[in-house]
Amino acid sequence: MNDLEKTIKYTFDNHELLKTALTHSSFANENRSKKLKSNERLEFLGDSVLGFLCAEYLLNTHPDYPEGELTKIRAAIVCEQALFEVSDRIGLREHLCLGCGEEASGGRSRPSILADAVESLLAAIYLDGGIDAAHQFAMEFIIIPQEKLAIKGKAFKDYKTALQEIVQKNHEEVLSYRVKSEEGPDHDKTFTVELMLNSNVFSEGTGRSKKEAEQMAAKAALALMGQE
Repeated sequence: MNDLEKTIKYTFDNHELLKTALTHSSFANENRSKKLKSNERLEFLGDSVLGFLCAEYLLNTHPDYPEGELTKIRAAIVCEQALFEVSDRIGLREHLCLGCGEEASGGRSRPSILADAVESLLAAIYLDGGIDAAHQFAMEFIIIPQEKLAIKGKAFKDYKTALQEIVQKNHEEVLSYRVKSEEGPDHDKTFTVELMLNSNVFSEGTGRSKKEAEQMAAKAALALMGQE
């Protein structure tokens, strides 16, 4: 963990927070006797902290950008693929604690797991060092690097946001997503999500996480509309 702290330029006072941020639910479940906490709750907090810091930065940095453009850039910065790239830059995967099943199925390279771990790490920094520490980490390792890619058009395309912008032009249209099925064990699930337009199934997508499946459903919908 000392290597990771050097990389992210932050030293924890409470190393239990860092340990929790790096503990996947599969590892916690396989070691129940140790009463370990998984990083799921931290990921929930980290998602909100990152969203706030990103929105504040973009609002202050681009005073002339309309809301739609700011939304596109933020979505590109905080999406699963972007956070997966961040995890690679800081060498996060080698520090994760995964269960045997998750390890065997390639979980250490799974984008959804690594993206969640980045958010968990951000939350741990926030709880340990406050908003200034979280801001410094997020700016240096997530927001600024991914913003540059987003503006250059090299960031992951957010199909959900692109579709939402089209649908919003017609106020009578209502867009929603629902999980159609989950297949496989907990450590190797495949999700199928249906995209609903006015309560009717319009398209569907499959992925290793709900977020990925929703993106694929939105991508399929855009293709059907001739907008991809």
